[in-house]
Amino acid sequence: MREKSSATVAGAITAGALGVLGFSLSLPATRVAVQELDPWFVAFGRAVGAAVLAAAYLWFTRAPRPTRAQWRRLAIVAAGVVAGFPLFTSLALTSETASHGAVVVTLLPATTAVLAVRRAGERPPPAFWLAAGAGLLAVLAFLAVGGGVRGALSTTDLYLLAAIALCGLGYAEGGALSRELGGARTICWALLAALPVTVPLTLAAVWSHPPQAGPTAWAAFTYLTVISMFLAFFAWYAGLARGGIARVGQIQLAQPILTLLWSALLLGEHLAPSAVVAALAVLVCVVLTQRTRSRNPSGHAETVTRRARPRRDRSPVRR
Repeated sequence: MREKSSATVAGAITAGALGVLGFSLSLPATRVAVQELDPWFVAFGRAVGAAVLAAAYLWFTRAPRPTRAQWRRLAIVAAGVVAGFPLFTSLALTSETASHGAVVVTLLPATTAVLAVRRAGERPPPAFWLAAGAGLLAVLAFLAVGGGVRGALSTTDLYLLAAIALCGLGYAEGGALSRELGGARTICWALLAALPVTVPLTLAAVWSHPPQAGPTAWAAFTYLTVISMFLAFFAWYAGLARGGIARVGQIQLAQPILTLLWSALLLGEHLAPSAVVAALAVLVCVVLTQRTRSRNPSGHAETVTRRARPRRDRSPVRR
């Protein structure tokens, strides 16, 4: 039993790591794409393209349709990771660097943990909320000074904060729903659920700003469609479902660092010392939130098991 459990955890961590690796290039790819393509087209066009791939996958695997209750939860997933995060990051990165966005992304693990905790009905100790609040203050302090440039919280910073909040919601809800549907089917059905919104907005973006871009921008858009919006979620949601949202969510700690490295290597962006300091400060806070939560386990899977287990009637039998 222990060997099987260890194998399950190892497989979940591996799946989560693959998902994070795919996501780590999302901000640099978005930064490249929005330099030549309309940000609304980048945000929703990739969701439409990924939905085509999702429909083919669901048809090929003959996946059963979700229940009505699952459709409502899929709408939450779609609002967070299919629409919210792509839109707000696309709007922000039209004028902001990917490395700056990576600093804000350091809040994502704590945001996901907070939303997962609230959804599971747990009551973490005060240290959890203190650490999460300290991480938020560290990022807000960085954004307020703008890395020593702007000196004020900008609209792009608010876009990034909104993106993180919605993405955390989509991760937490999607990770829980993947226990029922599976990681691949969760993101596939969420992409299809979003089509009534993503298709009209994509067509409107094409009508107002016909897409014209070079090979580099289209390559970035293709990456966002196939990897960031589709395949990376296969691995990520599978990891969250198999290993637990809190445990596998810790792997997100590597995402901001990877994004900073990609931004420097691929885009030639300068890494300001304040950005590195802010990222490291938030990583410390996120580690503390994960540790405090792990000391107070009452995960969703355990709750379901307890509710599903019938209680034995120990009352004496009357004859």
